[in-house]
Amino acid sequence: MSNTVETAAAQIKWNEAGLVPAVVQDAVSKEVLMLAYMNRESLAKSLETRETWFWSRSRGELWHKGATSGHTQRIVSMHYDCDGDTLLVRVDQNGAACHTGSYSCFFNEVEGLSGAVGQEDGGKTGAAGDRFAMLNQLEAIIAQRYAERPEGAYTTYLFEKGVDKILKKVGEESAEVIIAAKNKDNDELRCETSDLIFHLMVLLRERGLPLDDVMAELGRRHNKSKQPS
Repeated sequence: MSNTVETAAAQIKWNEAGLVPAVVQDAVSKEVLMLAYMNRESLAKSLETRETWFWSRSRGELWHKGATSGHTQRIVSMHYDCDGDTLLVRVDQNGAACHTGSYSCFFNEVEGLSGAVGQEDGGKTGAAGDRFAMLNQLEAIIAQRYAERPEGAYTTYLFEKGVDKILKKVGEESAEVIIAAKNKDNDELRCETSDLIFHLMVLLRERGLPLDDVMAELGRRHNKSKQPS
């Protein structure tokens, strides 16, 4: 093993079977995609190839994610938790992560919890009391559409047509926002702004640029504006 692999392996608390759970997360949407296990050999191959390799407990062998389906995972970053007994692997997901064809393996919802938090404000701020929670949900939905490409979905149509079509829609919606503002019609402005935000987020997904990066850029500009000149 290389020095990098040996250093990483030394930080991990391997269980009695020599394994560590690895949580795989979409680096763009931040959605949790799957949970698998790594041993020292699969960790080494993951770090060396920059694609995820795991240890199959049922088959007793290494497996390269996407080797047969083509739905590979390019590793963007890897972290271990405070106890060193769990890995977090952020990836650029190519296609669906789940063997069922779903974007994420975690599509089965536990009933009775939806809407239980945040009801004191009439549900306006989302599950976590965040007034921008809808943007997080939208980013996740767009990421799912990008991976699964469901037939008949408008987002699938945009992704299949490619970046030029998406850019055309961004331009059209920008013009519609300008017209609505000039008309002093706030109802129209609300609708057209929603359309523009949606198409911008589709563009961000197509380019693989996380919304978090845009928020970070706004933060840098804000902090810079507060500095004394």
